[in-house]
Amino acid sequence: MRRRRAVGTVQHRFLTAAALGTAALLLAGCAAAGQAGGSDSAGGKDDAVKVGLVYSRTGLLAAYGKQYRDGFMAGLDHATKGTRKAGGHRIEVTEQDDAGDPGKAVSAAKNLIGKGYKVLAGTTDSGVALQMAPLAAQNKVLYVSGPAATDAVTGVNAYTFRSGRQSYQDILTAGTMLGDAKDKKVTVLAQDSTFGQANVTAVEAVLGGRGAEVGSVLAPPGATDLTPFARQVKAAGTDLVFVAWAGSTAPALWTALDQQGVLDAGKVVTGLAGTASYPVFGAAGSKVSFLAHYFPGAGGGNPVEQAMLDAVEKAGGAPDLFTPDGFTAAQMIVRAVEEGGATDTAAMAKALEGWTFDGVKGRTQVRAEDHALIQPMFVARLEGEGTGAVPELVSTQPMDAVAPPVTPSAG
Repeated sequence: MRRRRAVGTVQHRFLTAAALGTAALLLAGCAAAGQAGGSDSAGGKDDAVKVGLVYSRTGLLAAYGKQYRDGFMAGLDHATKGTRKAGGHRIEVTEQDDAGDPGKAVSAAKNLIGKGYKVLAGTTDSGVALQMAPLAAQNKVLYVSGPAATDAVTGVNAYTFRSGRQSYQDILTAGTMLGDAKDKKVTVLAQDSTFGQANVTAVEAVLGGRGAEVGSVLAPPGATDLTPFARQVKAAGTDLVFVAWAGSTAPALWTALDQQGVLDAGKVVTGLAGTASYPVFGAAGSKVSFLAHYFPGAGGGNPVEQAMLDAVEKAGGAPDLFTPDGFTAAQMIVRAVEEGGATDTAAMAKALEGWTFDGVKGRTQVRAEDHALIQPMFVARLEGEGTGAVPELVSTQPMDAVAPPVTPSAG
C-alpha cells in the first residue's frame, strides 16, 4: 500500500476542484489500428505485452498527438536497444485516433482492454485523462497519460501515471519569474475547459497563496473572435497576465492581445508552445516571458535528449514540445515490463514508483507517493521574429525546485 501525506487545505481544494471539472480527454477510437512494434501477428504470442496508444491523430490537438507518437516510437527503440522487447517480452503497439472525442477515447480503451491489452498510453487532453484514469483502476490496467496537464491526474489511483508535466509545475516555474507576489494583481487568460480551469485554480493556489489577488478571463474553447477577451484583460489593469492556451486559435489570441495593448501594459507570462507558434508572436515575442516544458536543445544535449532528437529526425519527424512526453512514456512502459512482468499490472505499477532515471529533460523521478513526474522545467525567451524566431534558454529549474506538493490519495 502506497503512503501519501496530506497537503494544505488550499492545495486539497485546488485538486478537488480540478477533479470536479472532469470531462474527457482525447484517447479513443476511430479504429485506426496500426502495429508499431516488432513483427505483429505471428498469432500474437502469449508473452507479448499489448500496448494501446490512443492519441489525437486528428482534431484540435492533432499536432500535439503527432509529437507524442513520434517520441513514443523513438523512446521504445531507445529503451529496448532497438529490439522492441522488454524482459524477454515482445511489445506490440496498436495506435488509435481519438479525434478529440472523449466518448471515442473511452470506447476505444474499453475495446482494447476487452482484447487483453494491459497497458494504455497517449492521452493529450486533460478532460479525457480524467475519464481514462478511473477506467484504468476499474480494469487494473497500467495507464500512462501523456501531455494532459491537469493536476487532478496526479494521485488519482494506483494504476495511473503521467509522462508529462502538470499545471502546478508550470505555475511554479512562472513564479520564479515574478518575484514577490504579495499585493500584486494577477489575471489568468485561458479557455473555459478542464485545462484552463485547472490553470486558474493552480494560479490561485500558488500565487494567491503568496498574497496575490487572482482573477480570470475564460473564453469558450471554440471561440475564434478573441478581441473581446483581450479587452477584458486590458480593462482589468493587472500587474501580471498569465496566459494558458492550447490549440489552433493561439495565433488569433496573440494578435488580439497585441492589438489591444495588453503586451505593453504589464508583464505577460505564458508557456512556450510548439515551434509552429514561434512566428505568431512577431515583434511581440520580446515582450513575453516564457515558462517552458521543453523545446529542442533545452536539455543541454544530454545523451537521452540527443538520442530522441536523432531518432525522430531520422524517421522524418520534427522534435517539438511534447515529443519528450512520448519518449518518457516508452521508457516507463519498458521499465514496468522489465521489472514487473508481462501480466501483473500491480507489479508493473510498483516497478515505476520511486523510479529515478535519465530523461530527455535531465534527471527525472516518478514520485512514489502520488505518481507525479518530478522533472526539470525551463525559462526561455524568443530571439528573432517570424520564421526566424528561436527559443533561447534563460534558466533551468531543477526538478525539486518545481515539484508540486504531494497529492492525497483519491483511492
